[in-house]
Amino acid sequence: MISTVVWGTGNVGRLAIRAVEAHPALKLAAVIVHNPEKVGRDAGELGELDYETGVAATDDIEAVLAARPQAVVYAASGDIRPDDALADITRAIRSGAVVVSPALYPLYDYRSAPPEFLDPVTAAVAEGGGSLFASGVDPGWGNDVLPLLVSGLGTRIDVIRCQEIFDYSTYDQPDSVRYLIGMGQPMDYEPMMLMPSIPTMVWGGQIRMMARALGVELDDMRETVERRALDTTVTTRTMGEFAGGTQGAIRFEVQGIVEGEPRIVIEHVTRIHASCAPDWPTPPDGGDGAHRVIIEGRPHIEVTIEATDEGENRSAGGNATAVGRLVGAIDWLVEAEPGLYDALDVPLRPAVGKLGRKLS
Repeated sequence: MISTVVWGTGNVGRLAIRAVEAHPALKLAAVIVHNPEKVGRDAGELGELDYETGVAATDDIEAVLAARPQAVVYAASGDIRPDDALADITRAIRSGAVVVSPALYPLYDYRSAPPEFLDPVTAAVAEGGGSLFASGVDPGWGNDVLPLLVSGLGTRIDVIRCQEIFDYSTYDQPDSVRYLIGMGQPMDYEPMMLMPSIPTMVWGGQIRMMARALGVELDDMRETVERRALDTTVTTRTMGEFAGGTQGAIRFEVQGIVEGEPRIVIEHVTRIHASCAPDWPTPPDGGDGAHRVIIEGRPHIEVTIEATDEGENRSAGGNATAVGRLVGAIDWLVEAEPGLYDALDVPLRPAVGKLGRKLS
């Protein structure tokens, strides 16, 4: 059994606890928390399991890593604390652990990561012998392994388009939704996620990976951004009120240009309420969210994935798929050489040993 630590118990971390408990090759060794009120609580409670695991949450990072766990699922956010997240991840790698994480988008395609992200990780691998695989949903499997797999069904490929279409009122992360993305802010507010070059920083690595796998050279990358205001004030179930006249929807693309044309496109359509921008794309079933791949060519192919968890919540479902991809890679990474890995390196494999498996 591979001793595995879950670091962070928020929207991603509680799902990671469940995923580690469900994996037949992994043993939950420790859970690291930052909130003092969570210290001492059983991982089963924090992971919303219906049983106790016997693993009590701790904030003693040094003691956990000194025990030399084989793997760490780093589930703490890196969106608004990238320096801290990088320091935590490199600390775990220096301890010799395989680290999997959705934090730090620049490391998803480590070959193109800027030195300020890549160099500390490379040094940590050399010092401690650990590994890193960073990935998510979108960016993540929604625009690396899924579109590449589907592209293999085509005879002629003109354009690969990856879409995330989501109602973010189901995404219980106020700092990201209101400030990074700008929902509910005045229309003259410039959200960090939409500033020039930031979409390319986040999603450009995915386009570079797809281009590499497809054997094409990128001429350039371009960004397009549109924003819409709410017509009226709306109240959401989990995220509270958003005033009329404030930002209610965004739509942007990061385009990979091949021979002068946008051939690899990642598109996001994000709303805080279904009433905003009704003319923009919506999930095929009219639900709260979906990830789609559209292959324009012969044949024309469309694949839509809708995942739900925690009471039919599609944001939680998306997070759960990211966690499944990462936790499912741990046993492969433990057998591999120390180093940095991306989604083209790490195979997406059948869920061996999980069919019909009951947690107890």
